[in-house]
Amino acid sequence: MRVFVTGASGHIGSAVVPELLQAGHQVVGLARSDSSAAALAAAGAEVRRGELDDLDGLREAAAAADGVIHLAFKHEAMRSGDFSGAVGADLRSIEAIGAALDGSDKPFVSTSGTLMLTLAGITGRPGTEQDVLEAGPRVDAENTTIALAERGVRSSVVRLPPLVHSTLDHHGFGPTLIAIARDKRVSGHVGDGANRWPAVHTLDAARVYRLALETAPAGTRLHAVADDGVPFRDIAEAIGRHLDVPVKSVVAEDANDHFGFLGALVALDNPTSGAHTQELLDWQPTHPGLIDDLDQGHYFDSPTA
Repeated sequence: MRVFVTGASGHIGSAVVPELLQAGHQVVGLARSDSSAAALAAAGAEVRRGELDDLDGLREAAAAADGVIHLAFKHEAMRSGDFSGAVGADLRSIEAIGAALDGSDKPFVSTSGTLMLTLAGITGRPGTEQDVLEAGPRVDAENTTIALAERGVRSSVVRLPPLVHSTLDHHGFGPTLIAIARDKRVSGHVGDGANRWPAVHTLDAARVYRLALETAPAGTRLHAVADDGVPFRDIAEAIGRHLDVPVKSVVAEDANDHFGFLGALVALDNPTSGAHTQELLDWQPTHPGLIDDLDQGHYFDSPTA
């Protein structure tokens, strides 16, 4: 299968591209910079230069492919405070790709996040793949992808947990929490830290994307979740142990000051089940869980991590 991949040189993409190539697929990766293009070429992928805002280019590349995996997101804009701009760009790109795939029966795999479930008010139980949200940031993009099933596209959405971890993770929430702890000289959690975050190893997540491309039924929501919910206190303790800094409870009122743009998220309780995805795709996580991966030490090798 000839697969067009956006975000192909990013954290998740750098695992998805070799996963696809090893399975015998051809990959066309979107690259906006020389360095991204070089990385994709070195991995064995065909390079298509372009930007997420180039909607005509996205439509053209999608139409020429046998399937599409959409991983790109404007993370820099989100970190700088323009979350709405990043969300809007994501939705427009999905609409453009979807229009190119109308009536083709080709697979289109897009990306969302499990934190959206908690932000939308699903609490007191693990979120599941059957949970459908009406509207909201990133939710609109998810629902737009799912709706393509009614237009002859074998669409699916992979909801990623907030912590996708591995040696490939250099700018995600994990490295951000470590950088905050190193800067503050304390590893923090909010309140008693009993709130839970799900997690998955990058290589296990990459396999979910490939299996979704190959076999997921149209209109499917999937959870790339290995650890259903790791207490945030355990995460803070692992970081504190490796940085040799104390672990401290941060009061909710000070979360924004301590955690920056993560302040609104660190206290969320986001237990999430991936049981349906594991059964549907015959997928079983095989790589280390979050705490075991943190304890391997690679996140702490660089003084800037």
